[in-house]
Amino acid sequence: MYNADIKKTPRNFVPQNFTVTNWENLEPFFKDLTQRPISNVKDLEKYMHDQSELEAVVNEDLSWRQIKMTCDTENKTLEEAYNYFCTQIQPHIDLYSDALNKKLLASPFLALLDKEKYDTYLREVKKDIELFTEQNIAIQAETSVLQQQFGQITGAMLVNVNGNEYTLQQAAKFLENPDRSIRENVYKTVQERRLQDKDKLDELFDKLVALRNTEAKNAGFENYRDYRFKELGRFDYTKEDCFKFHDAVKKYVLPLVNEIYQKKKEKLGVDTLRPWDLDAKPAGTMPLRPFTTGDELLQKSIECFSALKPFFGECLQKMKDLQHLDLNSRKGKAPGGYNCPLDESGVPFIFMNAAGQMNDVTTMVHEGGHAIHSFLAHHLPLTGFKEYPMEIAEVASMSMELFSMDKWDTFFSNEDDLKRAKEHQLERVITIFPWIAVIDKFQHWIYEHPTHTHTERTNAWLNILEEFYEGVVDYSGLQAYRQNAWQRQLHLYEVPFYYIEYGIAQLGAIGMWMQFKNNKEAALTNYCNALALGSTKTLPELYKTAGLEFDFSPEKVKTLMDFVKTELDKIYRIG
Repeated sequence: MYNADIKKTPRNFVPQNFTVTNWENLEPFFKDLTQRPISNVKDLEKYMHDQSELEAVVNEDLSWRQIKMTCDTENKTLEEAYNYFCTQIQPHIDLYSDALNKKLLASPFLALLDKEKYDTYLREVKKDIELFTEQNIAIQAETSVLQQQFGQITGAMLVNVNGNEYTLQQAAKFLENPDRSIRENVYKTVQERRLQDKDKLDELFDKLVALRNTEAKNAGFENYRDYRFKELGRFDYTKEDCFKFHDAVKKYVLPLVNEIYQKKKEKLGVDTLRPWDLDAKPAGTMPLRPFTTGDELLQKSIECFSALKPFFGECLQKMKDLQHLDLNSRKGKAPGGYNCPLDESGVPFIFMNAAGQMNDVTTMVHEGGHAIHSFLAHHLPLTGFKEYPMEIAEVASMSMELFSMDKWDTFFSNEDDLKRAKEHQLERVITIFPWIAVIDKFQHWIYEHPTHTHTERTNAWLNILEEFYEGVVDYSGLQAYRQNAWQRQLHLYEVPFYYIEYGIAQLGAIGMWMQFKNNKEAALTNYCNALALGSTKTLPELYKTAGLEFDFSPEKVKTLMDFVKTELDKIYRIG
């Protein structure tokens, strides 16, 4: 049914050989749309499709500028190309986009459109009109440029271990070393390196918070949090739902995290569990090394995905053929990982910082899930139909983490290693929830108190950390590292308030995995059917198509956590 051999969206409005160079060569297309008469519903749909085509061309150009810049943050030419788009092209587009949105909604033929087909799309258009204010164009341009400085600052962070230079991602492998003194030394070396840029990252964050607060005020909102909720299209839940989620994590997840860390403490045979022990293995147990190079990681991922469902493997193979992946960690590369959809060509790009660890497998299959989503939604006729809610996008990626475990023998031929890998994954499914809650709650505080001082920010952060402290890991003597730990979270700088989605989607992914454990084929069919809808349905409808309920209430959290704990206990018993 699904085919990875997707085709570039055909151009019927923009010339085939057109490329974005400057505003002067782009503006005529926007003028055409603005001035075009619409005499009937057929004209209106043609107008919408031509606007969508133009959006795809422009979006893909910007995506490539960002991809190239994050792959090489030291290349000033790439940085300038991205910044040029943000400051010299995007502001003009924003003005025209608002005018085009208003023209669409003002059309007398709007009522003749297929309501079921366009309802969610038009809801987004209305939201964009309500949020738009010309005052914010310059602010958004400045913010877009500033946000990228986080990657430049952190991408330049290197540490020396045993006479060799490593990125922070590469150095993380030493935290799995059986020698506790090595782990402690590397942990502190990495933290000290982060502290060197503490003031620089503080200053950058101050600027971003101030700009975002002004943006919200200009749009008539009391604070940026409320503005951002609307901008992100959070039509189906409120800030109060987020607060209930935080409480549910404290009540139903922290006790499980406590159990996991107590078990780890016992396995390691240590009197106190320190933060540099969390990825360690007992003496005599070698760290998991599922691959050695990015090429090997990719090939094994293709084999894993193909065994799960041939279509999944074909998608990764297509990306490999087009060289739409950059997997290895290296100096000058931005931190983190992402899948970047390419609206016109359709085959997305995966970026990550692999260093040969088990966590890299999780990242690869996670971003692979996002890539599958990009493939499945590419057939949709409007670019806006492919801008799906993040809460379903992360179900795509997190479900793939759990589905793919069924075929992880492609990474591990040894049964004991395979068991340890699954144990690692399920422990992570549980232990990630407190950090999600911490980051989300911290963001609420930040933008409810936008004029805070550094001291107030640090105190708020430490108080929130303490709220979600599981009670086992000993952080004594590490206060200097703890108080700026938030600075390592890319989302705070680059995509504010995009974090609760991971918690909501992790619950959805567990629900998908429950289906998978019961009927693999049915679960994968539901998964594909939901993702193929893009954003043509509401979030609850997308979840329903996937065989899920859109529910992250405390009761649901408890039910799903109990299930994961049961599955994890089964693996513990195997050992």
